Amino acid sequence: MYMLARIINTLFTILNYFIIARVIISWVRPNPSDQRWRKLIRLVYDITEPILGPIRQLLPTGSLGVDFSPLIALFALSVVRRFVIRLLIY
Repeated sequence: MYMLARIINTLFTILNYFIIARVIISWVRPNPSDQRWRKLIRLVYDITEPILGPIRQLLPTGSLGVDFSPLIALFALSVVRRFVIRLLIY
């Protein structure tokens, strides 16, 4: 069970990195017409959108237009990670 817990922990860590990469992509705004960037951007968006999309629909952006869904997703993933790992280890 310990090995399974390590694998799940690693998967959650990789998912966190993809969410952080999406935030950085939104700040930098690379050229989407460049083939190299297009593939990377598409991969990051395909992996993170199933998590961020529903959170974004629940949250009002308000007049600021700031998207807090990545922050909430990172927090929620942290809670789920701890819960799942505790179930596996104990």
